[in-house]
Amino acid sequence: MTTAEYTGLAERARQLAEGAVTSTALVRSALDRIEATQPTLNAFRCTRPEAALAEAAEADRRLAAGERLPLLGVPLAVKDDTDVAGLPTRFGCAGDIPDAAEDGEAVRRLKAAGAVIVGKTNSCELGQWPFTEGHAFGATRNPWNTGRTPGGSSGGSAAAVAAGLVPAALGSDGAGSIRIPAAWTHLVGIKPQRGRVSVHPYDDCFQGLTVNGPLARTVRDAALLLDAVAGPHPGDRYRPTAVDASAATRREPGRLRIALALRPPFTATYNPLDPGIRGAVTDLAETLASLGHTVEEARPRYGLIGLSFLPRATAGIAEYADRHPQPALLDPRTRSATRTGHRLGGRALRAARAREAYQRRRIGALFDTYDVLLAPTTAAPPPRIGTFDAMPAWRTDLTIASACPYAWPWNVLGWPGVNVPAGFTPDGLPVGAQLLGPADSEPLLISLAAQLEDERKWFVHHPPGL
Repeated sequence: MTTAEYTGLAERARQLAEGAVTSTALVRSALDRIEATQPTLNAFRCTRPEAALAEAAEADRRLAAGERLPLLGVPLAVKDDTDVAGLPTRFGCAGDIPDAAEDGEAVRRLKAAGAVIVGKTNSCELGQWPFTEGHAFGATRNPWNTGRTPGGSSGGSAAAVAAGLVPAALGSDGAGSIRIPAAWTHLVGIKPQRGRVSVHPYDDCFQGLTVNGPLARTVRDAALLLDAVAGPHPGDRYRPTAVDASAATRREPGRLRIALALRPPFTATYNPLDPGIRGAVTDLAETLASLGHTVEEARPRYGLIGLSFLPRATAGIAEYADRHPQPALLDPRTRSATRTGHRLGGRALRAARAREAYQRRRIGALFDTYDVLLAPTTAAPPPRIGTFDAMPAWRTDLTIASACPYAWPWNVLGWPGVNVPAGFTPDGLPVGAQLLGPADSEPLLISLAAQLEDERKWFVHHPPGL
């Protein structure tokens, strides 16, 4: 890849508005790069070349006529758990899945902002795992080291952005599925407040755990994409107060009190923090202190929050699996999780949902003292491709809980978080850190991430040649 392929979202939008480049040229180039890297990265489940080029030609006509929209003519990708009219939403599953009749609300908003959707990116089956591998579409590989996973479940979106195939992409996060692949591919990933970005036509996705959000190489680009997709569908139940993410990137965060939490919540697994990740996150904390913030080690009162996560997660998997027209084609681990979801879908699920308000008060007490929580995004660097191939369900669950114990509590709470690149392990694998906050704290988290980016300039680093 050349440096031009890593031009960001905001810069591409500016170039298009100024006539320095055409949408047709950008979309054709993106489609060519996707095709060229599919054998190596396998980031995309499908592309839409004819439709995308037709939309690009229309964007060029509108640009020439003087029309301006935030993303007019920019090629983007969306994860294959989001409906795009005329394409099946496979969500990592094999089988005869019907085409979506209409765009999901997030895609509708992207198109309304002028974006051209070039294709849908790979996900693991029903978004369950922090790796993007499966029998339906094979393994998606990490552009930084193709022997490693880019993470999951938004691994296809992360690989596509990290490799410069598109300047940004939409993912989803139900247990870290934006933040984990962002950490493992050196990207900024925003998990918004629940309801910030509509999941329509789905409702209360994975029992309120899952939200849609952006993956990009810079905070500014991630904020621009978040602003473009944010907002409710008329039928949505969650409607947080609107925020201006892009404006937050231009504001100083002020001097903040930041809690550094290196110990993960209880998971009943062994969660050793990789020394390379510990060093990278500690170094990031020192950067924050050098910028005038007060950083202290602290431990959130997570309690046994995992007892609330499990019923909600498995019930969500069961709800999706039950809609599959050929359930026998699903991974045996998916069928196991589905059985668990059915067993826990009654009283245990109701109790888990009822405890959320208490958990918010208990964990949220941290923010009486601190403004932001800083934590590792994962405990381990990206695993090798094939690590989980022969594992049964129980061992897969234990292994991923050990590698990724830090992200999922914020899905239970429904609060926002931002992964920022924290650096690299000694053998060159990207790792990340989370900036976490209470309800409606996206502007503060984004402002702080932008300040860090100005200091650390992580966007200058690109993967080695593919």
